[in-house]
Amino acid sequence: MENGDKKKKNIQTVVGLIAGIGSLILVQHFFFNTPSYDQAMMQAASEINKSCPIMVDRETRLDNAVALPENVFQYNYTLVNMEKATMDIEGLQNNLRPTVINFVKTNPDMKINRENKTVMAYYYKDKNGEFLFKILVTPSLYTN
Repeated sequence: MENGDKKKKNIQTVVGLIAGIGSLILVQHFFFNTPSYDQAMMQAASEINKSCPIMVDRETRLDNAVALPENVFQYNYTLVNMEKATMDIEGLQNNLRPTVINFVKTNPDMKINRENKTVMAYYYKDKNGEFLFKILVTPSLYTN
């Protein structure tokens, strides 16, 4: 269990760092250059991508971030040591989902995303590039 707790903390730390960078860029562009929020999201994704790929922990690599239509900001991850055929995908998703939702809901760096009712998407694939699951954090999950 201690390794699991440490892994969760590492994931939260890296996700927080990435969200902080993204939020800083969004705030800078949103308040000082007054571009549209969509443009600010695209710029934030571009800035994050300059550091990618980056290992979040021993198992997880952030490959990139992308601003998608309809106010969606997506982080794309690879679980570098796992294969879809040998995983408990549902168990992993169920384990990560509350942590991701809580992070989006409570992290001060995510405030601009919450204010703009952005859907935060976390897309996961295995080491072979096969899709595993996507966690969507919609405004209804972080505004209550």
